[in-house]
Amino acid sequence: MPSSSAGRAPATAPAPLPDAASVQGAGRFRTGRPTGRPFGRSAKAGAGDHSPWRSLRYRSMRWWSVANLVSNAGTWMQLTVQNLLVLQITGSAAATGLSMSVQAAPGLLMGLAGGAAVDRWPRKLTAAVSQALLGAVAFATALLVAFDQLNLGVLMALAAVTGLIATVDGPACALLGNDLVRTEDVPSAIGVGSLVHNAGRLAGAALGGVTVGLFGTAAAYAANGLSFLFVAAVIPFLRPVADATRRSEPATPAAPAPPGANPDDDLTMRQGLVFFMRRPRLVALAGISGISAVLGRNYSLTLAVLVTGPLAGGAGAFGTVSTVLAVGGILGAVLGARLRKPSVRLVGTLAAAGALFQVVAGLSPSLTVLLLVVLPMAVFESVSDTAGTTVLQTDPPAHMRGRVLGVWGSIRTLWGLAGPPALGLLMELAGARGALVAGGLVIAGAIGAGFVLRDRKTPVPVVLRTRSAALTDRPGLSTAA
Repeated sequence: MPSSSAGRAPATAPAPLPDAASVQGAGRFRTGRPTGRPFGRSAKAGAGDHSPWRSLRYRSMRWWSVANLVSNAGTWMQLTVQNLLVLQITGSAAATGLSMSVQAAPGLLMGLAGGAAVDRWPRKLTAAVSQALLGAVAFATALLVAFDQLNLGVLMALAAVTGLIATVDGPACALLGNDLVRTEDVPSAIGVGSLVHNAGRLAGAALGGVTVGLFGTAAAYAANGLSFLFVAAVIPFLRPVADATRRSEPATPAAPAPPGANPDDDLTMRQGLVFFMRRPRLVALAGISGISAVLGRNYSLTLAVLVTGPLAGGAGAFGTVSTVLAVGGILGAVLGARLRKPSVRLVGTLAAAGALFQVVAGLSPSLTVLLLVVLPMAVFESVSDTAGTTVLQTDPPAHMRGRVLGVWGSIRTLWGLAGPPALGLLMELAGARGALVAGGLVIAGAIGAGFVLRDRKTPVPVVLRTRSAALTDRPGLSTAA
């Protein structure tokens, strides 16, 4: 899932690329005065609105989007220089990969704990404190770089601390973003967030080169620290909508707790994991996203080999393909923002369609055909991501969403670590074309098989007819007879 208006992946030395569609949702705690009415339009007037920009009618969402635009720009300013910095310090490409793994490790091991903390603590306070802490880490890194004191050991420690803070910051900011809009406007918030992410990426990459050229490498880290503090300063002024704490709550009241029971027992990590595993919609969503992430989506690897190998292109040709993929992702985000209540079936259908386009991409005879194919492929996959993120953040009860996002973060981290080696091995065995074709067929086939099995397991409703109804259906008779 990606960064969106709900937050971003922290990027202090070193950091993985931010997810283009990080999750949002509503939280258990009321985090401010419930005044988040749509600007210039009543809730009734917006009931059937499918505009992709409808979330921006909320004043707090507009501020949140601006804050995250600044934040993402800071992230990409740093990302443009940090890998080179790691190489400069260590002289080893392996050390660069190791440092990124160290930062990812807390998300894999502590994701559920971070989500549980988010469910227990006030949303706005948690998000503001975590953003301030990440800003402090960025400033510390900037000072170490400026005074030439950053060595491999300190680098690994900073990566681990950043990853640990991110286990709380990620779900806290993601859930806070959804508190700012009504349930039906969540897909719009996600789509706008994806556009903010891409705009911040373009602006940050451009500003990064200028900043480093004028002020040096440390300035990029300092700018990123300021962007974190800007988000932390905006958070106290955000106002959630009135129904932010009531979304997806059970229709019937919960049974009263037994005498002497501790209310915090409902906020344990185990409860979050059990809830996730017993929720078929979430398990199905995890399966769809997992197989897509491992056997597809890693186009920086598969398409790079295809373009520079069988299609005999160069770095410029792959840059063109990457641009088309980015354009497709933006178009998909806009289309996804028009959704109101997406389902897991829609997520799977779109993912399967994108996988079939991946098969065609693997069979492309020329670069021109590949460019024509990757655009709709990216559109389908981007809409699927937006729909999946919406289901993930609105399906669980409000008091369980932090832990659900924690479980999801651990699973996603596992996919990120497993995907590139699996695809690399597949390309060794079948080549770039074979990897794209086989991966796409497996994704589409697995999703289709899942739908078939699900339909077979779903019981057909039996209509019980009363005696009076049976008499009414008989010619010449009525209930009155």
